Amino acid sequence: MLSVLLLFLLPIGGGIPAGVLLARAQGLAWPATAGLYLVSDVLLALAFEPILRLLVVLAGKVPFLARLGAALKAAMASTAAQVSGTGAGPFTLVMIAFGVDPMTGRASALAAGHGFLAGWAIAIAGDMLYYAVIALVTLRLNAYFRNPEATVMAVLGAMIVLPLLVRRLRGPA
Repeated sequence: MLSVLLLFLLPIGGGIPAGVLLARAQGLAWPATAGLYLVSDVLLALAFEPILRLLVVLAGKVPFLARLGAALKAAMASTAAQVSGTGAGPFTLVMIAFGVDPMTGRASALAAGHGFLAGWAIAIAGDMLYYAVIALVTLRLNAYFRNPEATVMAVLGAMIVLPLLVRRLRGPA
């Protein structure tokens, strides 16, 4: 189980498909695998929150970081308006975490005024939805490919190419 958790802790996208396939090979049931992914998100929260808080404190003292924080708030507000049309409510923030990553989701939740628990609950909810999609696709594709390496490469390729295609098909914003 530790090897699956370590794969889920990888900061790049290959951790989910590789971890899901390793968990299946080790005989772990899907609820246990999802639980390990949740544990990886909680560990991420505990590691990232102090860094985020330090950046907030430094933003009050370093002009560049203050401008960066203001740009993040503006980008978050713009993204929220595009996603929901109303603002950065919990659903919009969950979708930001789903579409980008949990750290961006948490930073957006902090910019929207959510504290530690609510902010990370929102970010983790979005990331768990992302995990569910990638895990399901990985398991379905592996049933066809029957080759873990090919499956992981196909999922990684789709994770890179599909967002680019969607942006291109949507046209200029």
